[in-house]
Amino acid sequence: MFINAPEHTDATREFLGNVEKSEGFLMNFARAWAWRPDVFAAFAGLRQGLSEGSTLTPRDQAVMVCATAGGIGDAYCCLAWGRKLNAEAGASAAAAVIGGDDDDTLTTRDRVLANWARKVVKDPNATTASDVDELRAAGFNDREIFELTAFIGFRLAMSTINDALGLNPDWELAEQLPASVRDAIDFGRPLTSRPG
Repeated sequence: MFINAPEHTDATREFLGNVEKSEGFLMNFARAWAWRPDVFAAFAGLRQGLSEGSTLTPRDQAVMVCATAGGIGDAYCCLAWGRKLNAEAGASAAAAVIGGDDDDTLTTRDRVLANWARKVVKDPNATTASDVDELRAAGFNDREIFELTAFIGFRLAMSTINDALGLNPDWELAEQLPASVRDAIDFGRPLTSRPG
């Protein structure tokens, strides 16, 4: 990354330890966010609050994040959330959403949601009432449309911070994905080097 890691304090040690315990390894992004664990906790809490009060499914959320991250060329979030979409919908669907492609395993709901995410990423001022009508026709109510758009905005914020600070995706994430999903991520920063 382009900035140095902060000196260890009780707060940074706790934050880094929690990330390592949760993921099974210390994710690279945590070294940058260790500068402000309080900000990361507030951001994560806001996202969690949005998730807990929402009727959007885990698959919906994974499609949103993967389409958003793929749309801006963020390899890190595609790897991290590609695992989740792979678990929810399979490798073929995950690769298609990340790569902006179509696939028979994608539902109409997946397609419309991924399309909305890419439009929001590309030019939020160019979205139209017809785009929102497509979301409604795919089964999303207006509250969910607000929520999924907020999820996309939160992901853009996280991706922007991580990418701008030069955070390389963890090789451990790539190893958890099928080759077809890894191959769809042909953009963004390169993986960290595997030791040895």
